[in-house]
Amino acid sequence: MTTARLPLFPLNSVLFPGLVMPLNVFEQRYRALMRDLADLPEDEPRRFGVVAIRDGREVAFSAPGLPDETGRLERGPAAGFGTDPMNAFYTVGCAADAATIRERADGSYEVLATGTTRFRLLSVDAGGPYLTGEVEEVEEEEGDGAGALASGVIRAFRTYQKRLAGARERSLSGETDLPDEPAVLSYLVAAAAVLDTPTKQRLLQAPDTASRLAEELKVLRAEAAVIGKLPSG
Repeated sequence: MTTARLPLFPLNSVLFPGLVMPLNVFEQRYRALMRDLADLPEDEPRRFGVVAIRDGREVAFSAPGLPDETGRLERGPAAGFGTDPMNAFYTVGCAADAATIRERADGSYEVLATGTTRFRLLSVDAGGPYLTGEVEEVEEEEGDGAGALASGVIRAFRTYQKRLAGARERSLSGETDLPDEPAVLSYLVAAAAVLDTPTKQRLLQAPDTASRLAEELKVLRAEAAVIGKLPSG
């Protein structure tokens, strides 16, 4: 398996292939990353890697806008992630393509990123203005019975959506068409469900599509059951 080097953007959330994520970039290290991506030639992809934070802080103490800027100052690409950033991140992440990078008047950036492929993080380098990682692509295997599981997940997701809308006293504005392709469906449901980061990460790093769908079926049924027992009104 060939490896590549990607700039890293650690987050307290999980990005999935095919899904879009808006980013508000204001820390100096990530401004430098977006500046470098924006300076790439038009025909080069603006790729970077999104990794979920397992143990650490998304924003360093020194970042502007925090309630208490008198706390312990941390600087540098690895600020907030301890002495070995590799231990702070989950090792399966998602490569992203920065479709739009807009610089604001204050020097921060508004970025719209689209997830492309999964990768496994092999090492982290903190030697530059921002973290970079050596990564290898994780191919998506379908697994056994993905088609049948997809049908079950669609039904379970519909039930989950209806109960969630009821609990939040919102009406569903028509049923959104869900994709038939099992892998695409599995990522869309993983992104759309209201789940904590460890659960979403578990779905991202599932060994194949069928395993992810089977896990989603269990999670959606459990979540729908919990929501159904909440008092209404």
